[in-house]
Amino acid sequence: MDTMTLWHISGWEFAALAFAALLVGFSKTAVSGANTVSLAIFAAVLPARASTGVLLPVLIAGDVLAVLTYRRHAHWPTLWRLFPAVAAGVVAGTLFLVWADDGIVRTSIGVILLVMAGVTVWRRRREDGAAGAEPDAVTTRSGRVRARSYGVLGGFTTMVANAGGPVMSMYLLSAGFRKLGFLGTSAFFFLIVNLSKVPFSAGLGLIDGRSLLLDAALAVFVVPGALFGTWAVTRINQRLFEQLVIAATIAGGVQLLLR
Repeated sequence: MDTMTLWHISGWEFAALAFAALLVGFSKTAVSGANTVSLAIFAAVLPARASTGVLLPVLIAGDVLAVLTYRRHAHWPTLWRLFPAVAAGVVAGTLFLVWADDGIVRTSIGVILLVMAGVTVWRRRREDGAAGAEPDAVTTRSGRVRARSYGVLGGFTTMVANAGGPVMSMYLLSAGFRKLGFLGTSAFFFLIVNLSKVPFSAGLGLIDGRSLLLDAALAVFVVPGALFGTWAVTRINQRLFEQLVIAATIAGGVQLLLR
């Protein structure tokens, strides 16, 4: 990573990164998938590969705040089912980063996000929400297959572009999670997965001492975003919550394809 680039950002560029960090906090405690905007801002201000290394610790700061807020609502059977598949996806994503250029990465993830958003909308209409039902992520054969498929995709996309949020959002919605269960499960999921990515990112040269200093400055802005998200989520009903998550996923997929 060209770490010297991190010291040559202007005041306006730092303000853009600070706003993106605030959005990370909001997305972690309210509307998962909204941080696709943060991904785009980081990639616009910093070199594309360097941006993934700088963004990762900011995401981890948001994950910690989300776990502290929603730790009682996690659905651990789903998490245990997902982790082996996610590990395979992270390894595949690391290998992919060795040879793929930014254009291939963006196009691949954009297509994946749009396809999954379409599938989720179709399934939710067919099943009509199944309000109040226990998540079927681990109770049926199709649920187990879906968990493994989304797990691999989630691990892959989170490794190559920190874009696993929309993938797992689509999975948790398709599995029938309600709002708090969704947030609690995704909070623990991303804290564990993002921490596991640190050695891989450091090994690829995406994280070093200088990038961490910039992260320390940006992490301050994650806190107000998380507090606002905690306030906002209690005022969002389930249907609107699902619509916002799907809309954020579609927006993320489109912006990756158009860049």
